[in-house]
Amino acid sequence: MKTKDFDYALPEDLIAYEPLQDRTASRLLCLNPDDGVTAHKQFSDILGLVNAGDVLVFNNSKVIPARLHGHRDTGGRAHILIERVLEPFKAVAHVKTGNVAKAGSIIYLSDRTPCRVLGRDGPFFILQPEGDKNWYEIMEDIGDIPLPPYIERQTKPLDSSRYQTVYAADDKAASVAAPTAGLHFTDDLLDQLRAKGVKTAFVTLHVGAGTFQPLRTLDDEDPRDHQMHSEYIEVPQDVCDTVNAAKRAGGRIIAVGTTSVRCIETAWNREEGGLQPFTGETDIFIAPGYEFGCMDALITNFHFPRTTLLMLVSALAGRENMLRAYEQAIAEKYRFFSYGDAMYIAKGCTDGT
Repeated sequence: MKTKDFDYALPEDLIAYEPLQDRTASRLLCLNPDDGVTAHKQFSDILGLVNAGDVLVFNNSKVIPARLHGHRDTGGRAHILIERVLEPFKAVAHVKTGNVAKAGSIIYLSDRTPCRVLGRDGPFFILQPEGDKNWYEIMEDIGDIPLPPYIERQTKPLDSSRYQTVYAADDKAASVAAPTAGLHFTDDLLDQLRAKGVKTAFVTLHVGAGTFQPLRTLDDEDPRDHQMHSEYIEVPQDVCDTVNAAKRAGGRIIAVGTTSVRCIETAWNREEGGLQPFTGETDIFIAPGYEFGCMDALITNFHFPRTTLLMLVSALAGRENMLRAYEQAIAEKYRFFSYGDAMYIAKGCTDGT
């Protein structure tokens, strides 16, 4: 396995820089992992593709307004992306300035709040605001929704709602990127799925900026040598009960997004064959050759080339099947990435089409 095996060429005009007005209006490319057969549908067709007794597993983490602006005490501009709030007055963040911000230096945020650089933690800076407002209050007052770095435009009012799932929980606000496969769901669609007998379960993974990072390996190197970034997850008992009951009854576990996959595969007990509660960090790296324990099918968006996310979906569908499906998506002019169209990877999903 080599890093270059997970590369593909994408015309720039297929990158979705804006969301559709209607969440369910996205297109849906169905892929049968057994034979690589595909079918082209609309996302609203998912209602007919899942069955009573199946479980849809969602990531309910909420995106925080983590992008901040300011200037250094030396006068230069500073761009800050909060990666994780460690304590109300301490956070780790990406900081972009003309020169490296040194420990002890001050960054003045756009509301003039002084923020002290306490030191480094690998690629991150440890920051502490000096004043009455903590990080949560600062982000609420002056923060922007952190659109993906390839969307090089100012945030718009629509982004505050559309770059957020309809089921994001207020008490799970800590992500700096949306679990984008869930952006296609509406409250009405969820109600219709439940009325059909489809179960829903909610796990939590707080998405970090590392989700956009390409593999840190050369073309001819094994991408599994890449150091996976760690993210905080929660798999509660009620989710385990729902999933395990469905498994016993013959229902499928359908993950909505790669973040949900990482949660349930981390918490899956392979020895006992069941999902167990889990709270903590995961750095699980899912690549071709991985044997899924919990997940049976996946709803996902299209992913960047040379990323761990493309490797994860390739582990489910096979690298060749996945890259051929991407070629078809490009030929059919699907919209790519966070605000783009979706895929449904499931056995039998193309039967009768």
